[in-house]
Amino acid sequence: MASSDEGLRDPANGAGRGGSARLRVAVPSVAERVADELRFQLAEGMLVPGTRLTEAAIAEELGVSRNTVREAFAELASERLVVRHPNRGVFVATLEAGDIHDVYTVRRAIEVSAIRGGGTPERIAAVRAAVEEGRRAAALEDNEGLGSANQHFHGAIVALAGSNRLNTIMAHILAEMRLFFHKASVDARFYSGYLTENDEICSALEAGELDHAGELLRAYLDRSEAQQRAVHGE
Repeated sequence: MASSDEGLRDPANGAGRGGSARLRVAVPSVAERVADELRFQLAEGMLVPGTRLTEAAIAEELGVSRNTVREAFAELASERLVVRHPNRGVFVATLEAGDIHDVYTVRRAIEVSAIRGGGTPERIAAVRAAVEEGRRAAALEDNEGLGSANQHFHGAIVALAGSNRLNTIMAHILAEMRLFFHKASVDARFYSGYLTENDEICSALEAGELDHAGELLRAYLDRSEAQQRAVHGE
């Protein structure tokens, strides 16, 4: 791992200060890329609600400055993925039950629309790959791996649309979803219940039955929301 912020910089910005202003604007800042990495760790279940995050540890792990990590924390705090407690530090957020409906409203809007639009063979193959990843995890009784495969499935559905903006929104949503799911996933069967439905949705997509795939996905999200509301006591 690099020992300075240079380690996270995009090679496309290699011109440094002599590069064009347009290029520098187009390349995400180092702090944004650190925030992206932390969102990824949240979505993958590597950071659980209530975990204390320290600037020094993350700066060392990612090879960036503490100031850069501080900027990334501010971005994640604005998204309510982390919270800062005075005199205590920064912690992974524990989302409230009242957030559930809002998150699922966004999911229905972007996931159902994306699957009804279909996608390239390569993007459809990525949806199938996530289903197969889930099957392998289930065979190994790897509940966390199954949870990550489920995240990859929904990320691949949104990626069908071929929109970087939607992918960015979904990265935030997936991080929030994993924070919700931590409470429910103490039941080892929690994620396995989604695997059959994922397969059915993917099969409809592969068959070109896009409206049917959208209907299956909407019903799936409705059931998932109801389950989350019950788990969180709403």
